[in-house]
Amino acid sequence: MKHLIISAVCITLLGGCGLFNLKLSDIKIPRVYKIPVQQGNVITQEMVNRLKPGMTRNQVSFVLGDTVNKDPFEQNRWVYLYTLEVPDFFNQKIKLILDFEDDLLTTISGDMAPIAEKEETAEVETEAGATVEATVEETAEADPEQKAEIDAAPKADEEVSSE
Repeated sequence: MKHLIISAVCITLLGGCGLFNLKLSDIKIPRVYKIPVQQGNVITQEMVNRLKPGMTRNQVSFVLGDTVNKDPFEQNRWVYLYTLEVPDFFNQKIKLILDFEDDLLTTISGDMAPIAEKEETAEVETEAGATVEATVEETAEADPEQKAEIDAAPKADEEVSSE
């Protein structure tokens, strides 16, 4: 009986040594759910890419929606704000400023800017024998037969299947 009590005490004491390695972040305690909060106009890179200088206010409003913050003193500047807060994870804040002149979009500034789309280019051999990259439109103007060859050739984006 004495050996049983000593064994139980030793096991209990040695088992307690493992508690020093235990971290509070390892313990999964149920917590209060915190709601992600979105405020303002949702702004994506795709929406910003569709903006072009010279667009009317109605066209900009169609692409991005109406601004939440309308400044009565600055009629020619629209400020779009978007905030996404996910508690305990991250905060995202995006600000987009659009300036108008004569009801036409002139400048786009802020945290996001339009990204120009890549032009489709092709290698073209010149009369001197040098290989030059040119856009498909430039190639068509120079030699319509080469444009037909470029259109018929598989593009880099497309997979060539060998079935």
